[in-house]
Amino acid sequence: MIWKKAKTLLVVYYAYMVEYRAELILWVLAGSLPIIVMGVWIQASQGGQFGLTPIDFARYFLAVFLVRQFTVVWVIWEFEREVVEGKLSSRLLQPLDPAWHHVTSHISERAARMPFTILLIALFFILYPQAFWIPSISQIFLFTIAVLLAFTLRFVIQYTFAMFAFWTERASALENFWFLFSLFLSGLIAPLEVFPESVRAVVLCTPFPYLIDFPVSILVGLPTDIGRGFAMIIGWTLLFLGLNRILWRAGLKRYSGMGA
Repeated sequence: MIWKKAKTLLVVYYAYMVEYRAELILWVLAGSLPIIVMGVWIQASQGGQFGLTPIDFARYFLAVFLVRQFTVVWVIWEFEREVVEGKLSSRLLQPLDPAWHHVTSHISERAARMPFTILLIALFFILYPQAFWIPSISQIFLFTIAVLLAFTLRFVIQYTFAMFAFWTERASALENFWFLFSLFLSGLIAPLEVFPESVRAVVLCTPFPYLIDFPVSILVGLPTDIGRGFAMIIGWTLLFLGLNRILWRAGLKRYSGMGA
């Protein structure tokens, strides 16, 4: 029964996403910031000492682009709109946690955007053939698990922030504030490998590096503590998941009290 519901949701949301192919292309291109930043770091590495070669930077930021395609999340804007417009009420009448609608929507969107992502990766290797490499089977396996966990963590964090829509009409402002830290600490615009050791030690205690830098490091072969990385992802996910459930129950009481 559960698999039947999951299949139905995935098919429905995939069909919905495919209707907006042009928008999907724009979203894929919007995630090309790592490729732009890559050019800056390649130039800088030719005249500086960063411990990484231009090829390393090229591979790193290509992997960042790939990870971003799998882990981008927008649930806070959807949930905020549902609460503000009262559309959440109809979802609550269904024998299914509303979160699963958002989860399947995100998964279906990944499948719909994949052809465009593959096309851009192929174009990258045409322009930078020297950066081509084939990761080992173990790297691909660990990378796949890391990306799945990174998406789960990213989704749970943003969905937790979305719960504040029960108390404010601008819960998305929390996501914007969070993104400022994520931009610099997740590995999106600079590998953690170039950070000072003391700074890197502090950053590794936060959830940010495990959203991008950790899976990327696995794929390109940069030094990383795999055991600690997976433990930190799971730990932060459980922490935010627990907070999410607390806010969800408190928020529903407030939502019902408002006449929903």
